Amino acid sequence: MSVFTAHTADTAPAAARRSIEGVRRSFGWLPTPVALMAESPQLLTGFLTANAGFEQTDLAPLEREVVVFAVATVNECHVCVALHTGKLTQLGATTDLITALRAGTALPEPRLEALRRFTLAVLEHRGAVPDDELDDFLAAGYQPRHALDVVLGVGAYTISTFANRLTRAPLDPPLAAHAWAPAA
Repeated sequence: MSVFTAHTADTAPAAARRSIEGVRRSFGWLPTPVALMAESPQLLTGFLTANAGFEQTDLAPLEREVVVFAVATVNECHVCVALHTGKLTQLGATTDLITALRAGTALPEPRLEALRRFTLAVLEHRGAVPDDELDDFLAAGYQPRHALDVVLGVGAYTISTFANRLTRAPLDPPLAAHAWAPAA
């Protein structure tokens, strides 16, 4: 039995109501992970603010999804993988790219693979990325600013993946077609 409540706009703490209504309008439904995060208005606002900042970076939408997938698969967040599989599909990503991202394997596009490897290095080294790995990232055509954009994405999606795992957020029916489980 979970100690966390999946809130609605009516049951959420007052400080979270505007945020959950905004998410509900954006999605057309209220994702249960957001309803669960609403228990802490500060957590919900922090995630949504960090995510909005990440969405405004110089990384292209497909590149941002690569960062999200690296964090989501490493942190084994089934909800994030399912939700962002749908987003990749909307972006017109290839089946090969989606399959590799979901499996955590090398990507078919070298530049995106460099981004994936760099994101994993940020996670693995807790930001203290070795020079050779940073050099490989920059050699793929990324700029120092992009390295910091990756850090923002890692931060935003660490909040999300940890909260989803802590609250044991279920997979909502609209995401069922993209269900995912980590490899055994």
